[in-house]
Amino acid sequence: MTRRVERPGVRDGYDRWSETYDATPNPVVAVDRRHTLTALAAEPGERVLDAGCGTGFHLGRLAEARVRCLGLDFSSGMLRQARRTAPAARLAQADLNGGFPVRPGAFDALVASLVSEHLVDLRVFFAQAFAALRSGGRIVLSAFHPDLARAGIEANFERDGIEYRLGAARHTVDDYLNQISDAGFVGLGWQTHAGDARLVDEIPSAREYLGEPLILLVQARTRD
Repeated sequence: MTRRVERPGVRDGYDRWSETYDATPNPVVAVDRRHTLTALAAEPGERVLDAGCGTGFHLGRLAEARVRCLGLDFSSGMLRQARRTAPAARLAQADLNGGFPVRPGAFDALVASLVSEHLVDLRVFFAQAFAALRSGGRIVLSAFHPDLARAGIEANFERDGIEYRLGAARHTVDDYLNQISDAGFVGLGWQTHAGDARLVDEIPSAREYLGEPLILLVQARTRD
């Protein structure tokens, strides 16, 4: 029997997925949650912008560490979940393909986790990210790895026998690195994190991704 597939659009798709997102075993999400906040290394009292906060997992951890944080997301369903996960965080609805509703230079750091595959124009996003950061501020971007998108893999979930596919823009590694540099960031560094034995222990179905790149983690800063 052929599985029914629907493409509801990104915003509607994440609204539908929001209630089960954290309960859905997801190798890419698991690897992101292992590495991204470690790379951010936020300190108590810092102001952090979570651009694409989703269900608020990172926001919750940041708030526990006494970081002052604001989460942006364009899915109202995801924001409802984030309010439960991170009640101490400030939240705002915003489409990251447009302007960020924040003051220039208001943040010490910005984290963007698994949202870039839904960005139409990386140039606009990184320009907005740069403007939101103070001098010497830093950015950590965790991206759905371009190799996955190139292979035709995309954000997806199943509910009531229907597979919902939300797409994945085929940005390249060079697209990310060039656009973040062109926005004015310096100190650029990047790593690829692949599926490993620990991931398979957590999610046995992830065995097919053993040794395969799952996230691209990019770090940079603004000039002092």
